[in-house]
Amino acid sequence: MKIPTTPLMLALLGALAAAPTMAAGPMKRAAGSQIEQTFRAERDKCLSGRSHQDRATCLREAHAALAEARAGRLSNPVDEATLRRNTTARCERQPASEREACERLALGEGTQDGSVEGGGVIKQLVTRTVEPQPATTTVR
Repeated sequence: MKIPTTPLMLALLGALAAAPTMAAGPMKRAAGSQIEQTFRAERDKCLSGRSHQDRATCLREAHAALAEARAGRLSNPVDEATLRRNTTARCERQPASEREACERLALGEGTQDGSVEGGGVIKQLVTRTVEPQPATTTVR
């Protein structure tokens, strides 16, 4: 059996074959648009001096991030477990006696003073402990 090949039939077959790539096109453009928008915002920060890096370093980093994002190699962990693990990772190098306090500070407990732009952030966590009282004996 021979299938008739009219111009309408050929156009329909072409549209069906192109449908998957046409559907992916808007998604890629949207992702690309977000990547470009993020790059422009970072570049503007560099040029306005609102970054805490010198201009050349800031622009170099922004361009490197743009290239990595376009190549699909720039990841952003979104799950809470990964974020928590990353937040407390440096505490693993602390002595066991200080590890809990380090993790509490890293997760936001305590007070914070200063800024990165100002040269440093001081974090403080005050923990009060009550020492056991020595047993006293009463003499009668």
